[in-house]
Amino acid sequence: MIKQEDLPLMVDLYELAMAQAYWAEGMADTAVFSLFFRELPEHRNFVLACGQRHIAELIGQLRFTEDYIERLRQLNRFQPEFLDWLKGFRFSGNIRAVEEGTPLFPQEPILEVTAPIAEAQLLESLIMNYVHLESVLASKAVRLTFAADGKPVVDFGMRRMHGLDAAHRGVRAYRLAGLTGTSNVLAGLDYGMDVSGTMAHSFVQAYPDEMEAFKVYARLYPGTTLLVDTYDTRRAVRRIVDWLRQEPGVRIGAIRLDSGDLEQEAMDCRQILDDAGFTEIKIMASGGLDEYRIAALLQAGAPIDGFGVGTAIGAANDAPALELAYKLTEYAGEPKMKSSSGKTSWPGPKQVFRQFDGNGMAKVDIIAGMDEPVDGAPLLETVMADGALLPGFPAPLDDLVSSARDALAALPEPFKRLQPAKAFPVEFTDYLKNLQAETLKKVSV
Repeated sequence: MIKQEDLPLMVDLYELAMAQAYWAEGMADTAVFSLFFRELPEHRNFVLACGQRHIAELIGQLRFTEDYIERLRQLNRFQPEFLDWLKGFRFSGNIRAVEEGTPLFPQEPILEVTAPIAEAQLLESLIMNYVHLESVLASKAVRLTFAADGKPVVDFGMRRMHGLDAAHRGVRAYRLAGLTGTSNVLAGLDYGMDVSGTMAHSFVQAYPDEMEAFKVYARLYPGTTLLVDTYDTRRAVRRIVDWLRQEPGVRIGAIRLDSGDLEQEAMDCRQILDDAGFTEIKIMASGGLDEYRIAALLQAGAPIDGFGVGTAIGAANDAPALELAYKLTEYAGEPKMKSSSGKTSWPGPKQVFRQFDGNGMAKVDIIAGMDEPVDGAPLLETVMADGALLPGFPAPLDDLVSSARDALAALPEPFKRLQPAKAFPVEFTDYLKNLQAETLKKVSV
C-alpha cells in the first residue's frame, strides 16, 4: 500500500523528464497551472469538488529521500546534478483552491498552482489523482443522498473498490457528500464518520438454525440489525417476532433486506412488525442499490428507513471518470493556452465568482481574471503561500462538511434531481475573452 512518504515518486515519468529539461535549460520562472474539467460526465448536473485542499496539505511535505534518489538513478535517465536538485526539492509556490465540497461546473478552476515551472510540473499527476478520485466518488455519493430524501445512506463499497487507497480516501469524499456512515473501520475512524455494519449471510449459514444465529448476535450486540433474507425473509421476521414476544428484554434495532423484491418484502415485513407492535424496528435495504433504485423504492412507498450502497458508490459505476485537466495558463508573466480542436483552454490565472439571487440560491458563475473586480462570492482562496499552509488550513473536516452542506443547499432545485438539468450558467468576462483571443493569435503564428 502506498505510504505518504512514497508520494514524491507518484509521478508520471514525463513530469520528471520535463522537470530535468526545465532545469537543464535554466527555465525557473514562475508558472501558473490550472486544474479544471472540460465537460460534465453523463448523469451529473455538477461535480462536487473534493481532494483539492487535502492534497495541498501533503504537497508541503514532499521530500526526495536518498533511497528515492538512488532508485531514480537506476533508471539511467537523469543527470547527477538534477538528482541533487531533486534531493533538495521543497515546494516553494502558492496554491489557491475552492472549498472542499463545492459544486462546480465545466471550465471552472478547482485549484491553481503558482510556482517555478519545474516544481509545478512535478505535482501534476499527484494533484489530479487526489482530486479526480475524491471528486468522482463525492459526485456519485451526493446523488444517493438526493435520492434518499433525508433517509440515511451508508457506504458498503470497500470490497469492490479499485484498491485500498481508494476505499480509504473515498470515505472522506462520502462524508463531505452527506453520507451518514461507512462499514470501513479504518477510514471511518480516521475521518470521523460513523462506523456501521450488520452481519453477512455466512454468519447465519454457519449455524444449524438461523434463529440461533440471530439470538447470538442480538445478545452480543444489543440494538443490532439482523440480516433476514438468507432463506425465507418473511418466515425469518415472523420467527423474530415470536422470539421478541417471549423475551421482551431483547433489543433489535432493525432488520436488513438484501435481495429479492425489496419493495414488496419491505411492505410485508413492515406489516408483520407493526401488527406485532414492533413499530420501532426499522427496515434497512441493500443489495445492488444505486440512486435510481432508491428513488424508485421510495416513490413506490416502500417503508425503508435507510440504505446500504456498495458497488454503485465504490466504483461510481455510471460515471467513473472525470475529464480533468491540469494546464499551463501562464509562464514568466506571459499568458499560455492550448488551442487544439475540442481542447482549447483559457489563459491566465483566474477567479470564479458565484452570484446569488435574493433567496440565497446560486444563479450564475463568472470566470474572471484573478485580479478582476467582479460582484459575487470568490470561490478560489489561497491555502498555501511560499510553500507553507496558511493559518487555518486545512480546516477541520467537520467544518468542511458543514460548508459543503450549505453550498449544496444553495443549488437551484433542478440540480438536486437525478434527471439532467439545463446547464448552469457560467460566463467569462470580456477581459478573459480578449486575453484568449490575443493569446490565440500568438500561438497560431
